[in-house]
Amino acid sequence: QVQLVESGGGVVQPGGSLRLSCAASGRVLAMGWSRQTPGKQRELVAHIANSGTTDYVLDSVKGRFTLSRDNAENTAFLQMNSLKPEDTAVYTCFAQVQTIPYREVRGQGTQVTVSS
Repeated sequence: QVQLVESGGGVVQPGGSLRLSCAASGRVLAMGWSRQTPGKQRELVAHIANSGTTDYVLDSVKGRFTLSRDNAENTAFLQMNSLKPEDTAVYTCFAQVQTIPYREVRGQGTQVTVSS
């Protein structure tokens, strides 16, 4: 069973930056990050294909967040710049581990708090 380990969350002031990392214990296919705040539905933040192509970025973070990956290290990185208070959430990494049927694994989540 592939496991994901996230790191990089924390508290930052508005306008600041954080870089989240998601390290997989084995080979994975597509990867991505979602986020959730209490009382709200989970939303997909960004998704990156196995090829390294980012095929989805949430409209509200476009131009501020960049998702990349290092396939040699089975790791994905979410660079978050110009952070806003509304970006505050628990960010969870996920990775596709099987195509048919589709199966994915998730990390434990990491808290990102944007506050002055």
